[in-house]
Amino acid sequence: MINSIKGNWALFAGMLMLMAANGLLVTLLSVRGAAVGMSASSIGLMQSGYPLGALAGCVYAPRLIARIGHVRAFAALGSLCSITAIVHLLSVDVWTWGAMRILAGFCFPGLYVISESWLNARTANTSRATVLSVYFVVQMAGASAGQALAGAGEDSGALMFGVASILISLSFLPVLMSHNPAPEYVPPVRMSLRELVSITSMGVLGAMLNGAAQATVYIGLPLYGLARGMAASEATLLVVAATLAGAVAQFPVGLVSDRWDRRFIVAALAVACTLTSIALAMGLFGDAVLVAAILLGATVLPVYSVCVAYANDHLVPAQIVPASGSLVLSLNVGILVGAFVGPASLEVMGTVGVPVFLATLGALTTTVAIVRVLSSAPPEDNGVAHPISAQGVQTVGALHPEADAQ
Repeated sequence: MINSIKGNWALFAGMLMLMAANGLLVTLLSVRGAAVGMSASSIGLMQSGYPLGALAGCVYAPRLIARIGHVRAFAALGSLCSITAIVHLLSVDVWTWGAMRILAGFCFPGLYVISESWLNARTANTSRATVLSVYFVVQMAGASAGQALAGAGEDSGALMFGVASILISLSFLPVLMSHNPAPEYVPPVRMSLRELVSITSMGVLGAMLNGAAQATVYIGLPLYGLARGMAASEATLLVVAATLAGAVAQFPVGLVSDRWDRRFIVAALAVACTLTSIALAMGLFGDAVLVAAILLGATVLPVYSVCVAYANDHLVPAQIVPASGSLVLSLNVGILVGAFVGPASLEVMGTVGVPVFLATLGALTTTVAIVRVLSSAPPEDNGVAHPISAQGVQTVGALHPEADAQ
């Protein structure tokens, strides 16, 4: 494990800064948008630009990398990401911010693809599980650090937008100054959604519904806190707590799902999310909103990893990488919906909007899981569920320990 970390420390450092910048921007734009008078639905519309751009980015970024190479693509995409952070300082127009979110959504997936493919090329088969776990911890640590920074700046947000741009620029250095040659890159073949649905509809629908729930947690939760009268630092603490709770919960949830039918685990998490959300909407938590945020993070964020593991249980090793791209596509479709509907629900229903929407998503996820339990048998053998961060993942299927056993 130590050798795996030492051999890839530069890539991990770059990913840490990249995730910190992304987590900072997502949370800061919600908080800053509310501060300048944007409505919740306008913030949701603006934030939905990121998954919209990601839907295009996860298709075209690999082609760009194959055409001009890792280093040039990383420099080009990273420069554009850095520019988007600065443009937020020059205007408070929701359409300008939305355009920048689309551009960031297109570019960030390309940066993740480059980092993940480089990491894959430098990782021995025997170390993949360890590297995947470290990669996950780095992603979640970076994202939560960035979210925490969003509540630490001054009211104008100028300092933190500048910090985001600096972090993105610094993340270039490990890749651009590396002595190791760039690995050969071939865009992965993507399994069609129709084919993946025919193999595991539970994996696709679960990823899509969980994408909507995760977007609501990351974007809607700080807005929910602000709507309740919390200070910006308190509102951002809600999403930091949810992120950390979700990261910690991934490991025991994964272990349990390896021993039981994963569909029951998804259903149990979804029921817990639904009950927590209903209790929050009814005011049963009182002022202990932070406790509710922790419970929501622990019950929402691990679901995607379980859905991916369930899908992989139905695939042969040669299908894991092609299927991972389609699962990310499904996830981004869900994020697109949740990024808009989550914040907009505050405008329609008041402060109960976010928990009611989360409860609805939890109920739908539970229904999908139970229907699949009743209509199909579980796979004969469960593989190993690995923790996955939905915030930064693009081609992490290539790092799956069984993916190379083709």
